[in-house]
Amino acid sequence: MTTNHPEPEPEPEPHDTPRVEPGPVPPSETPEGEDSTSGAGPRETYNPTKGWAKGPLFLILLVVALCAAFFLAYAVTLML
Repeated sequence: MTTNHPEPEPEPEPHDTPRVEPGPVPPSETPEGEDSTSGAGPRETYNPTKGWAKGPLFLILLVVALCAAFFLAYAVTLML
């Protein structure tokens, strides 16, 4: 009666095996560099302008001016 045992894998050559000792890794054992990911996605065609739009900026300045005028008028009435 024979049994079907798989053949053991041969020992790898010492110059083909990676190092396991601690310490600096020689350049031959480091992975190659990868490309940049800047070209990975679709090309960006919509580039909005930088800064505030004129409408919202005007509204914010108007609210600030009205608040300042209110507090100035309130301070003047308290002094009278």
